[in-house]
Amino acid sequence: METAQAALWVVILLVALALAFDFMNGFHDAANSIATVVSTGVLRPGQAVLFAAFFNFVAIFVFHLSVAATVGKGIVQPGVVDTHVVFGALVGAISWNVLTWYYGIPSSSSHALIGGIVGAVIAKAGTGSLVGAGILKTVLFIFVSPTLGFLLGSLMMVIVAWGFRRSAPSRVDRWFRRLQLVSAGAYSLGHGGNDAQKTIGIIWMLLIATGYTASGAAAPPSWVVVSCYIAIAAGTMFGGWRIVKTMGQKITKLKPVGGFCAETGGALTLFLATGLGIPVSTTHTITGAIVGVGSTQRASAVRWGVAGNIVWAWVFTIPASAFVAAVAYWISLQIF
Repeated sequence: METAQAALWVVILLVALALAFDFMNGFHDAANSIATVVSTGVLRPGQAVLFAAFFNFVAIFVFHLSVAATVGKGIVQPGVVDTHVVFGALVGAISWNVLTWYYGIPSSSSHALIGGIVGAVIAKAGTGSLVGAGILKTVLFIFVSPTLGFLLGSLMMVIVAWGFRRSAPSRVDRWFRRLQLVSAGAYSLGHGGNDAQKTIGIIWMLLIATGYTASGAAAPPSWVVVSCYIAIAAGTMFGGWRIVKTMGQKITKLKPVGGFCAETGGALTLFLATGLGIPVSTTHTITGAIVGVGSTQRASAVRWGVAGNIVWAWVFTIPASAFVAAVAYWISLQIF
């Protein structure tokens, strides 16, 4: 393990890089929170990003740091992480995020970060340095979170359709335009609670490795927690409009009632995962929920070709970011 003798400038640089990743996470994943309210016309884009950013930050007062503990202590064996591993992990994650943002693909910032950590650690010490249980539950939820989002989104849609079967469509639309603000707020809360903690976890990992925080500390320093929530909220405020278009319009056409059901199903999934301390993909979750809502209308309501391209991006996220992270790890050995 590195000691407190580690160059302070390197630690500051890596904390700044981690916060840049957190900002990009909010920027990249803004679509997860706001695509449905924008595409249904409930909020204008500017209003939507401010709304989502507010709830991203408010999550700091709602959720325990279970996900941060998983990322910070539950992915890699103690003593393996150093500044080079953290650098490689962040470069791998950021590179994949930039690539998928450019092409408008809603991939997972969360799994890009996990892939980055895995790739950098394997480059340094091999697969034996990974914590199998932490990796397993993270990989398992690549499949569980969109499936659960799909099931809850479609179930919500069926319940609502049955409950309002005798109501006039205009009245239903009017009601759910209001209710969608509640569901969008809940989803943004879950997004902030799960995603900000991943960056908290990697900064915590860095501070422990360099001796700036005790390895037995029950929680990371408060400044880490606050700065990460601010960074993800700021990223969400800038939005990721290429991905908003894919999420809100290309997968399926949504009305306010569908947006409400998708966001509610997604929010319930995120609350469950965050409570269990599992770093899940908010992108996978909301995509599954949107597809679930669309499929209750008719199978042809879902553009399965677009959904299929998104799934391929999910499959490649961890190995692609892991490969870049391994290369970045070796490069960092020559730099500092």
